[in-house]
Amino acid sequence: MFQPLPIFVGLRYSLAREHSFFVSFITWVSLLGVAVGVAALITVLSVMNGFETELRSRLLSVSAHATISAQGASLGDWRTDLAQLSGAPGLAGAAPFLDTDAMLSRGASMSGAVLRGVDPALEANVSTIGESMREGRLSDLQPGHNRIILGRSLADQLQVGLGDAVTVMIAGGAAAAPRLQQFDVAGLFEVGLQEHDSTIALVHWQDAAALRELTGPTGIRLKFTDVLDAPRLAQAALRRLGPGLDVRDWTQENEAYFRAIRIEKTMMGLILMLIVAVAVFNIVATLVMVVTDKRTDIAILRTLGLSPRGVLGVFMTQGLLIGWIGTAIGVVLGLALALNVGVIVPFLENTFGFHIMDPDVYYIATIPSETHARDVVLIALAGLLLTFLATIYPSLRAAHTAPAEALRYE
Repeated sequence: MFQPLPIFVGLRYSLAREHSFFVSFITWVSLLGVAVGVAALITVLSVMNGFETELRSRLLSVSAHATISAQGASLGDWRTDLAQLSGAPGLAGAAPFLDTDAMLSRGASMSGAVLRGVDPALEANVSTIGESMREGRLSDLQPGHNRIILGRSLADQLQVGLGDAVTVMIAGGAAAAPRLQQFDVAGLFEVGLQEHDSTIALVHWQDAAALRELTGPTGIRLKFTDVLDAPRLAQAALRRLGPGLDVRDWTQENEAYFRAIRIEKTMMGLILMLIVAVAVFNIVATLVMVVTDKRTDIAILRTLGLSPRGVLGVFMTQGLLIGWIGTAIGVVLGLALALNVGVIVPFLENTFGFHIMDPDVYYIATIPSETHARDVVLIALAGLLLTFLATIYPSLRAAHTAPAEALRYE
């Protein structure tokens, strides 16, 4: 569309210094507005990506990437199932488990919990709970010893500590009485997520099976090399086993969490895009004023043979130069902020004496950041597209300027 002459004239108009102060001021405001909007979008989305990754890692520190279960019944031969799963695409580890809803009590203190039976020797294959132990060790869970490991918040609710005894009660079926068993607290863990720390209690799977009068674990937990590909890999792993088994992955178990994060990211992106939109309106206003100011120049260019398309190219070049320079500055500034959040935030906190994420209130006391190339490219393209659209109306107005009318009073 553009020829060298329109581009040359457009660049001369953009770089000329004879504009009025108001036009120059609006031009700089437009450029800075685009830059600030793009930088804010990149920084905020990077921080939200960081929180999403941090939340996912904490959720999966106790939970597995996927679970294969026998719908509450015991697996026939779970060791054979583990052997059959060996070598499945993307599988990093597998371990048996047995989950039961239970009521824990000590004295007058009571709390509901998920009683999870695990194999301490294999649990490290599917979770990082061993790294979150604050007291005791996961290996302290020995079959037949009735030992239990509690989340820190759950232990606080029950007012128990290491060595104390808690009573575990589970439902006994439609007509049977509830089953009760006393367990000794052998350890405490804290993963930094309230849902886990206040609701999960770990025991050896054989003790959990004995309490439920089962012969073995009810499922197998899986860990994959690529957590984001877990849904597909879990289905491939399931096909290696016999019929009658169900599979659920972490995206189904925690669907509400991540749907809320996606909605929040979308809304935050739209809100911050308004900053760019305001700057785009400034570009429109700037070009309209320039077109009005350059009516005589447009008429002279037309009489010298420049086509309406050439006039269109002149003012589109001027608008695109403003918008694209602003977008480029915003991308550089946004990447600089997003990649150095871990340095900038502590500096601001130490300088002004405050905490953005108070460790006494929040589990996550630092501001994480994770910059995705896809987000940066989409934000940059959105900025370029909006600034391109902003040039259309003023440029068309300039292209339709009648030379005779513009020179009538000159």
